[in-house]
Amino acid sequence: MKFGVNMFMTDYAMYPDELAREVEARGFESIWFPEHTHIPANRQSPYPGGGELPKQYYHSLDPFVALSAAATTTETLKLGTGIALVIERDPITLAKEVASVDYLSNGRFLFGIGGGWNREEMENHGTDPTRRWKLLRERVEAMIEIWTNDEAEYHGEFVDFDPIWSWPKPVQKPYPPILLGNAGAGAVSRVIKYADEWMPIGPRVDLPGRLEELREATEAAGRAQIPVSNWGTAPNREAIDELIDLGVDRAVFGLPSAKSDEIIPILDRYAELIAPLV
Repeated sequence: MKFGVNMFMTDYAMYPDELAREVEARGFESIWFPEHTHIPANRQSPYPGGGELPKQYYHSLDPFVALSAAATTTETLKLGTGIALVIERDPITLAKEVASVDYLSNGRFLFGIGGGWNREEMENHGTDPTRRWKLLRERVEAMIEIWTNDEAEYHGEFVDFDPIWSWPKPVQKPYPPILLGNAGAGAVSRVIKYADEWMPIGPRVDLPGRLEELREATEAAGRAQIPVSNWGTAPNREAIDELIDLGVDRAVFGLPSAKSDEIIPILDRYAELIAPLV
């Protein structure tokens, strides 16, 4: 079992380099930063977590900038987007951002992706929410072409470009792991088609049932076993043992978006919890 933590990096929280140092020092395998480019002031999409949308959603830093800062102060810690909103980013630019962070971290980047939930936010980026999953797939396929070919081209319905040159290429070969953060009805089929790993928010799904669905689909597709990361892991041994029994590969704990005086004691408790298992 691998263990990670995620935090919305905001303009009122710990700096990412400081947080990453503390996380690595306590034996965690990975750190994850979410993203929202903005939150529309006139919002209609309900918050998936229920209730009012937390302040951190509209104060978040760009995850690639934050992860670059984290990369410079760590040596072994994996650095992940949890998640990057591919449907809100140009794929040629995003391919370079991913490759750049992977280069700066010497191959420690984990590319967590998703389709998002805030429809007004998507629309402000010119994305039709009803077509976002096909758009996401094409952008992922186009980025793979850029990462794996000296002269890359892609021709789809939403992404279309003639041969281009783009460096750096990722340090990890053929490219950093792609982890799909989605647990809807089509999540498993999407993982099978274009992702390397799956990372559902465990508390929001029937995790045992969905894992069985994943294993059956993986076998039918002739793919090797697909690693699973559980987002929103409860910080107690019972929850961790249940994930181990289910065959989950990584447990990710949440951190509040806060300063070090609040975060360090939480990290210490988490570190004590995972110490016998790492």
